[in-house]
This record gives sequence, structure tokens and C-alpha cells, in this order.
Amino acid sequence: QVQLVESGGGLVQAGGSLRLSCAASGRTFSGYAMGWFRQAPGKEREFVAAISWRGGSTYYADSVKGRFTISRDNTKNTVYLQMNSLKPEDTAVYYCAGYSTPYVATNKIGSWGQGTQVTVSS
Repeated sequence: QVQLVESGGGLVQAGGSLRLSCAASGRTFSGYAMGWFRQAPGKEREFVAAISWRGGSTYYADSVKGRFTISRDNTKNTVYLQMNSLKPEDTAVYYCAGYSTPYVATNKIGSWGQGTQVTVSS
């Protein structure tokens, strides 16, 4: 089973950028899709972005398209979320997710990280 540890969260001004990292260990990282979800206070956890096992396919929530980019480096067992043009509405705890298969479309999450706080000030 994979263990996921997020890092890179923090406080940024609106319009700024932040890069989140998720380090994975415990299984063959390259064989599984990875993703990012977020949860704001009082709201349900929502999908943000995902990437297939080799990085050839990416998926984004409409709310972040054009601003966020998900990528992965399988040699480093790490997935990234580059967040640009941040808005106060992006404020949330961001969770790294490991899918149970190589493919995002299965919508099966096998592992969750503990989350990293992203706060965007206005």
C-alpha cells in the first residue's frame, strides 16, 4: 500500500503561485494514477486534478482549468500540482490521492495523504 505525504502548502496572495508536491512510497508508484482533491471548511471534498500512470493523460476540474497543472516524475515517486493565478476560492486543504488502478476514469481511490493547507489571501 502506498503512503502519501504532501508538502508545499502555505499562505499566498491572490494572483500568486504555489507548487504542491506529493511523495509516494510503499508500492510501485509508476503503476497507478494519481490525483489531487481539496476540501474547504464546511464543504465537501472535491476533485481538482488527476494524471494517468505514465502522465500521458491529465484531467482537471473546470474551476482550475488553465490555472493548475498536474505532473509526475516516476523516477522520483512524486506528483506535483502547480497552481497559478490563485484565487481566495482556492483556499482549502489539498489532498494527494493514489488511485487503485493506472486509470483515472475508474474513480477508485486507494490511498490518501494527510493534506496540506493552502490559503489564498485577498
